[in-house]
Amino acid sequence: MLRYAAAACQVDFENPADRSGIEPHVDRMIGMVRETVEGYAPFFDVKLLAFPEFAHTAPVYLTAKELRRHLTVPVPNEHTERYADLCREYGIWIQTGTFLEEDPAWPGAVFNTTCLVGPEGILTKYRKTHPWIPWEVNASPHDLEGYEEDPFPVAETPIGRIGAAVCYDWLFPEAVRMLALRGAEVLVRVSAYMDPWGATAPLDWWTVVNRCRAIENTAYVVASNQAASSGRYPPFSWPGGSMVVDFDGRILAQADPGPGEKVVVAEIDVGALRAARERRRGHDFLHHLRTELYDGYANPVYPAGTMTGRDDHAVEDQEARIRRARE
Repeated sequence: MLRYAAAACQVDFENPADRSGIEPHVDRMIGMVRETVEGYAPFFDVKLLAFPEFAHTAPVYLTAKELRRHLTVPVPNEHTERYADLCREYGIWIQTGTFLEEDPAWPGAVFNTTCLVGPEGILTKYRKTHPWIPWEVNASPHDLEGYEEDPFPVAETPIGRIGAAVCYDWLFPEAVRMLALRGAEVLVRVSAYMDPWGATAPLDWWTVVNRCRAIENTAYVVASNQAASSGRYPPFSWPGGSMVVDFDGRILAQADPGPGEKVVVAEIDVGALRAARERRRGHDFLHHLRTELYDGYANPVYPAGTMTGRDDHAVEDQEARIRRARE
């Protein structure tokens, strides 16, 4: 199954204020999976489907304590079980939209988490490593002293090696590069990237960054973006533009920019990617790194472990950390 189709799926949901709003969203996303797999069957075998950040819930409260009170869920949960049942039924893999995750191992933290789910169940759980400062009060694995899980997990699957990162993480080339250095061949972007930095010139960061990460990591990119109108998640509007990019940066498919539920499908050829990685001597970015040159990283800018033991985290804390980093 090294040649198949991937679907970048975008949604346009009301944003729930509590956990009761998650199930209706999952109902619709399961419906989208069924429609996509069955509808495109005469043309492609759709094996990988990706959904956007905030597809289940968004961090609409300004403190972690309020998020834990109203919106967080453990992962795995009943919703991930439904996705796993669907994957077993169709023989597919789903990169879920994000959950606001609670974990008893880190009682003061909230994670922004996406899962790769397959017929076997949850294969990887990725927690956003770069929350969008200042408005996201989620914890990064980096922020927690003693955190020992791999922050950049990559899954070995019959459809290739798959790694994911969430939205703002993609503005940090180092984060996505870590997935590639762990072997990822298909990079999935689970995103809620808002206007004006979306898919429309002159600030089409969404498109530029997705293509650049594909090129610099010699990897496919399947990028699903939030597509809710501003009335759903004020004050922001979400331009969609979900896309699939090949390992040379070519856009294989892209949804027209603008809000609204849409699905775009394109073929992934992992065999061709592996041949290119093996053959290339020029433009072989993963093997031309001069890692010892990058000594700027020896000086921490946003020091690790700073949220350990915190009972709550708020937007004001983010502002203070920004000031310290600038100093």
